[in-house]
Amino acid sequence: MEISLQQLKEMMRGGSKPQLIDVRSNAEFAAGHIPGAINIPMDEIESRLADLDEDQVVLVCQSGRRAGMTCELIQAHHPNLKVLTGGTNAWANETLPLVSSTGTRWSLDRQVRLVAGILILLGVGLGTLVHPYWYGLAGFVGAGLTFAGLTNTCGMAFILAKLPWNKPASCPTSNTPIRGAN
Repeated sequence: MEISLQQLKEMMRGGSKPQLIDVRSNAEFAAGHIPGAINIPMDEIESRLADLDEDQVVLVCQSGRRAGMTCELIQAHHPNLKVLTGGTNAWANETLPLVSSTGTRWSLDRQVRLVAGILILLGVGLGTLVHPYWYGLAGFVGAGLTFAGLTNTCGMAFILAKLPWNKPASCPTSNTPIRGAN
């Protein structure tokens, strides 16, 4: 069941505050989330059902899509789940405050997809224009993605995590304002 931003704001103003569960990755959550939201990534939600309130749980993600998928996944265990229509994007579009604990960065999964896509396109392009051996690059990346899917271990993510922009930033001091704080 979906809930509009207006309905959520009314619930939050009322006496019964809903439990906001943000199902995005830890990095996405840290980059900006609704104040008071709890981060339980979609891939962990089934193992953390006990952490959910029995009555008023509102699932949130960036646009509402992942929250809807998560709702379908666990609705048998929690029939009163609601999904925020438009997700964090709808919240931010209303210029409501967001809590941010890190500079905005792409999630590792997104970085892996980008690099894998570039390498595959490069392998196919060079294989077509330069020499057929370059098709091996596309095949190698495809094999790596298959291995990552089967084993839940991604060598490319391990390498990308070591790059400077993926290092944790220092926590803000008390003199540094948090984006969206009043």
